[in-house]
Formats: sequence, structure tokens, C-alpha cells
Amino acid sequence: MNPIPDYLQKNLAVLFVGFNPSIRSSETGHHFANPNNRFWKILYESGLTPRKLQPEEDYKLLEIGYGMTNIAARPTKAADELTKEEYHLGRELLKKKIKKFAPKIVCFVGKGVYQEYSRKKEIPWGLQGESVIPGTLDFVAPSSSGLVRIKLDEIIEIYKQLAVLKEKH
Repeated sequence: MNPIPDYLQKNLAVLFVGFNPSIRSSETGHHFANPNNRFWKILYESGLTPRKLQPEEDYKLLEIGYGMTNIAARPTKAADELTKEEYHLGRELLKKKIKKFAPKIVCFVGKGVYQEYSRKKEIPWGLQGESVIPGTLDFVAPSSSGLVRIKLDEIIEIYKQLAVLKEKH
């Protein structure tokens, strides 16, 4: 299995952070490549991208001020296959990336990703009251996985809050 590249640069409007690459993402080398994952549809329908991008266009997010990374690099079928050690290492690496690249907003694609990162238990959707890294806003959105039981319309509404927040900052 191959890791997939981060897309990072200084002063991003939004850095999207997922759990880890899927098997399909590892095979293709692109983020959110599983056909059951709705990430690209959600970004478009929430107004965060001008059109629905394809996974092989993931690098184009940098052109509009967005970046991508994961809390863990090892591809798996499901996030629950990751070990505590992988999360610990990933949390520390992610903190370093956020400090170095200083995105305005970090959007955690899944409440579990933010729980692993922040070590907090009770987490609301949307903008968090206090960020882990000062100077960067933490935003928690539902996972875009097809396994998530939240209705797609509700997920898109939460991502629309991110679009509004991005315009303000």
C-alpha cells in the first residue's frame, strides 16, 4: 500500500484533515478516491468549490487555497484498523504541519479525527470554541464516507457553515 501526498502550502484558507487514506486512494494516489465517498460532491454542493472535482484533481485544491492531509498515513479499509501509536504519531505530526503552514481554518473530516487530534470527548459540529493551535480555527464536519448515517443534506449544511466561515476569514 502506498501513502498519498499531502497538499500543503503556507496560509491556506482551509486545510482538510481526514482519518487516513482508503485502499482505493492508495491504489490511485488521490484523496477521497473511493466511489462511495461523497467528499467531492459535498465540497461542490456546499459552495466550497466552483464545480465537482474528481479525485484525480485533488491537487487543484491548492489553486483555490485548500490543502489536504490525514492524521494517519497508512491506508486501511476502515479507520478503526489504525493503532493508538499511529494516532499518537499522527497527532504530533499534524500539529507540526499546522504550526508550519498556518492555515486559517483546519476542517476535520469526521468527529473521530478531531477526537484523536484534540483528545476532547464532547465535540459539536462546526467551529470549535477553542483551537488546539492558537491562530488557527478548528472546524469539525461529518465524515464524507458513504458509511456515515447522517443525511447528505444535513452534511452539506454543516459544510456550508465552513464556506461562510472561510469568507469571513
